[in-house]
Amino acid sequence: MDPVVEVVALFLGFIGWIMVGVALAHPYWKVASDDGNVITTSTIYENLWMSCASDSTGVSDCREFPSLLALNGYIQASRALMIASMVLGTFGLVGSLVGIKCSRSWGENYVLKGRIAGTAGVLFILQGLCTMVSVSWYAFNITQDFFDPFYPGIKYEIGEGLYIGWCSALLAIVGGVCLSCSCKAGTKEKYPLRYHDRGIVYSGAAPSRSVAASTYERNAYV
Repeated sequence: MDPVVEVVALFLGFIGWIMVGVALAHPYWKVASDDGNVITTSTIYENLWMSCASDSTGVSDCREFPSLLALNGYIQASRALMIASMVLGTFGLVGSLVGIKCSRSWGENYVLKGRIAGTAGVLFILQGLCTMVSVSWYAFNITQDFFDPFYPGIKYEIGEGLYIGWCSALLAIVGGVCLSCSCKAGTKEKYPLRYHDRGIVYSGAAPSRSVAASTYERNAYV
């Protein structure tokens, strides 16, 4: 595996991990739409943790969700998936820093380093999948309520936080695939048998005992 590709994969995984944290804390996961609704404030928006409203002067009033059990199931699942994504990305970063070839950890044991890098790649892929499922599930519920003509509440549109989450998932998956390609099979290295005769190296199987004896006797009379 080219070390440059490994470094690029590590960089993509790191950027994806940073963007997961940004998306997790981003206030705009869904933004109220004025399509068919009378909005008295300037903006109403929500994320996984709170609901906020801002007036025309830009002053925001945020209220955290009072009860975890009272939340919709998709919000609880999105929270869990995003937190799991952060944890997986953290372990993936540590593993990739240790496993890439240009790292000095584990010396020149490239087989072990390749396995560690491959494991880190799998963790990055899982991070991307968790993020992708979380933001896609959340966006699906937004669009479902938006296009439902009988939905009685405020209709929302997709916010910036979801787009950041999708970009993060894509970067993490691409970086994870590149790192996984560096994982080597755990087979033992096979070295050809070599036979030394007066400074000459023969690759392959050593000659038979009778041939070696005749060669020794012939050289003894020289």
